[in-house]
Amino acid sequence: MSGQITPVPVVQVRRGVFSFPHPVNELAARTVAAGVVALSALTLLLSLTAGEGWLWLSVPLAYGFVARVAAGPTFSPLGRLASDHIAPRLGPARPTAGPPKRFAQAIGATVTTAVVVLTAFGVTGVAQGLLGMMIVFATLESALGFCVGCRIFAVLMRLGVIPDDVCEACAGLRPGA
Repeated sequence: MSGQITPVPVVQVRRGVFSFPHPVNELAARTVAAGVVALSALTLLLSLTAGEGWLWLSVPLAYGFVARVAAGPTFSPLGRLASDHIAPRLGPARPTAGPPKRFAQAIGATVTTAVVVLTAFGVTGVAQGLLGMMIVFATLESALGFCVGCRIFAVLMRLGVIPDDVCEACAGLRPGA
């Protein structure tokens, strides 16, 4: 060992496999959101024009959200693509707070899992409506950098629902726009 410390980029510092990065590169988050828009729109369009059976494309969408909540981009193909390959080409990392982004991913996981369950029970109209909602929210994130889940997280912080130690983790960073 030479005794020199090699700095690790902040966006790659993690505590373990099943943890979420903090801070998060906003460019990677917006890239993931663009992928969510594309897959949600394709699924919705195909289900409306070629048959409701296409709603099963929501399974990989739900998996991606669950994987990102559990371990950040580690087990999410879209997360890996965004953080390892696309975002670095978009410019320097733009750190933003991780906990609100994880919360937003959890909302996405809940909604897309509901789409899968509703599809399994034949409630396709509601499933399609939820996909439409995903398209709107993910478009706001990808195109405008406006994270609806992060705004909900901020309201919960103000109401005291989110513990202080999580709030401290957000100090000094944008709360996920």
